[in-house]
Amino acid sequence: MRKLLLPFFLLVALFAMAQSPREELKRCPALSGGNFLAYPGPTQLKLTPAPKGKHAFYISHYGRHGSRYHTKAVDYDYVYEVLLRADEHGALSPLGKDVLGRATAIRQEAQGRHGDLTPMGAQQVRDIANRMYERFPEVFNAHAVVMARSTTTPRCILSMAHFAVELARHSPGLTIRQNATEYDHYFLRSFIRSEVYPQTRDYYQAFCNRHQCWQRVVTSLFADTAYMHRYVNGERLNYFLFREAAILQGSQSGRNTTLYDLFNDDEVYEMWLKENAYWFLAFGFSDINGGELPFSQTQLLRNIIEQADSCIGVRNSSCTLRFGHETILLPLVCLLDVNGYGQKINDVDQLERKNWVAYRVFPMASNLQFVFYRAHPADKDVVFKVLLNENEATLPLKTDIAPYYHWKDFRDYYLTKLDNYSQQHK
Repeated sequence: MRKLLLPFFLLVALFAMAQSPREELKRCPALSGGNFLAYPGPTQLKLTPAPKGKHAFYISHYGRHGSRYHTKAVDYDYVYEVLLRADEHGALSPLGKDVLGRATAIRQEAQGRHGDLTPMGAQQVRDIANRMYERFPEVFNAHAVVMARSTTTPRCILSMAHFAVELARHSPGLTIRQNATEYDHYFLRSFIRSEVYPQTRDYYQAFCNRHQCWQRVVTSLFADTAYMHRYVNGERLNYFLFREAAILQGSQSGRNTTLYDLFNDDEVYEMWLKENAYWFLAFGFSDINGGELPFSQTQLLRNIIEQADSCIGVRNSSCTLRFGHETILLPLVCLLDVNGYGQKINDVDQLERKNWVAYRVFPMASNLQFVFYRAHPADKDVVFKVLLNENEATLPLKTDIAPYYHWKDFRDYYLTKLDNYSQQHK
């Protein structure tokens, strides 16, 4: 049986080697889960020292909730019900019966927990908070204020709470203010799905049609192939099997159960190609999807800038935490053009060559951190660096202190970008 997850230190090493997706997927098929990937942790264990005389005083953060169960019952019911019905007709192979047993146990664990934060998800968030404190302890002194905001989704609220508890454990004197209200959704949870553009759906379907790979897997589950061809939608069954395989890595069932053993290396790769293309077309820059979807995060980026400006003017250190979803984090990364994810690509067959790989951006508990530095409260040259999933990242800005940037340059560049967009859409 194919192992579901590599040990943590091997998975970190895998990311650090910067292999091609095909090579990475061969070593760790769980990466193909994309937004279901359990948070691998940072690959960069030692950060670049700050410019001489500067010290951290403020952190601005947007984080996705930790690992969760599937949000919809169909993601657990479909495989179970199709295989159960086939078993009642004596149509399953021994492998099919075995998979039915696995699907039954997986479905049972998820009952009543759809969309809930898993224990692993809670631990991921606590670990991130712990590393944030250990890396930047001066930000969290006894006089610091932490402002935490979450969407009203329970898994996000709980992620915020776990993060806050971990920070308070390290620094009991912290002032931590938490809130979760729809009032903040205008910047925490604002997005546009690309399905509003019919050409996107047609383009994606044509791409998927070129990457069909379900026949071998589904056929292996049935002894009665006549039944399979008559009553089973093979492509749909394969799709839900793969989704179930991906989500397992963040749950208790994933400790001793996998479904990745059903898929060979080529099939895992083909399924990932479709998943990666979907996320690009849904949230990346492309003429295929209208060319402006990342600007859905205009209000969030303005909030990041405004909050930073207000905290820069304060003597004490502080931290702004925001908790939400991958459907916000991914387009924000594209809007900022972090690590080149803001490039416009009009051919999804070029995504891999251009290093547009979604699982490197938005695993469960993924996060973007802006860490600010100054020499003293009156310092006019505030600098910062951006961390994507706790690794130093790049922005499309000139800098003489890489991986750090001057805050003034950031403000000027992105406010101009946002203002130009607003003027074009009046």
